[in-house]
Amino acid sequence: MNTIPANTSSNSLPKWGALERSQWLAQQSVKRSYQFEVVNKIEQLKQNFEVSQYGALEYDVQKYPLYLIKNRHWDDQLPVILITGGVHGYETSGVQGAIRFLKTQAYQYKGQFNFIVAPCISPWGYETINRWNPYCVDPNRSFYQALINGELSTQQGSEEANKFMQAISAISNNVYAHIDLHETTDSDNNEFIPALNARDGKQPEPRETPDGFYLVGDTDNSQDECMAFIIEGVEKVTHIAPADNQGCIIGSPLSQRGVINYALESLGLCAGVTKAKYRITTEVYPDSPKATDEICINAQVASVMSLLEYLK
Repeated sequence: MNTIPANTSSNSLPKWGALERSQWLAQQSVKRSYQFEVVNKIEQLKQNFEVSQYGALEYDVQKYPLYLIKNRHWDDQLPVILITGGVHGYETSGVQGAIRFLKTQAYQYKGQFNFIVAPCISPWGYETINRWNPYCVDPNRSFYQALINGELSTQQGSEEANKFMQAISAISNNVYAHIDLHETTDSDNNEFIPALNARDGKQPEPRETPDGFYLVGDTDNSQDECMAFIIEGVEKVTHIAPADNQGCIIGSPLSQRGVINYALESLGLCAGVTKAKYRITTEVYPDSPKATDEICINAQVASVMSLLEYLK
């Protein structure tokens, strides 16, 4: 587990400076292999899909290539479905679920949809099992963009977010649905939120970790019927998170069973990076006693398939 630098705490209000950020980074270490667990699986998909590299993280260009996967025989008449995973690198089932969908289920939808899939947007975070990148920036709070003189410009961002936005800029206005695959873990409360509070000089605000699957929709375009359909489909694989005593999940009121809504664009969330009609974030709970790694991956696949079945 990562620890907060010794000279700061959640109770000392000064924000982290360069020293505290460097102390945090010095505590990080590689815990698993992006090459073995992710890249090798992506390479195997070349038999049936178009795999392209859209860049590499400058932290280590050789170690962290970034990939997009598309269906062959692209048809401009078909709806475009964007699937993203690993925006938070530590959320394993999002990465593996995106790959598993392509490997085992995407063939069912040939001739019905175009797919663009980025299985692991934050490979450094995947290897070190982190929410942040090496600069203590949360990639999933940094998807801000603007068009300036017809060209994509990024600001307030992370390298992970900026490279992805540049990679999809040509098609972002054509995306019909975007599903971003995430997890909510016990380490959010135990590790990442305390570090966030310390970094930003805020007092801790404990919250209850929801036991089960839930969805985050778009406050400005909630698509309630679609969200309910996905919840129904995923419930065949894993349990749905109940509301807490205040009728909330992670501090947000339920819009319906298993669903909360966020202002996706203003928060800089990956799910808000396009103007898609359907913009959805999944949240799997891998630390539940009712869950296994396989159940979590299957829940992500079920999320994607339920969305597609709804759209057919």
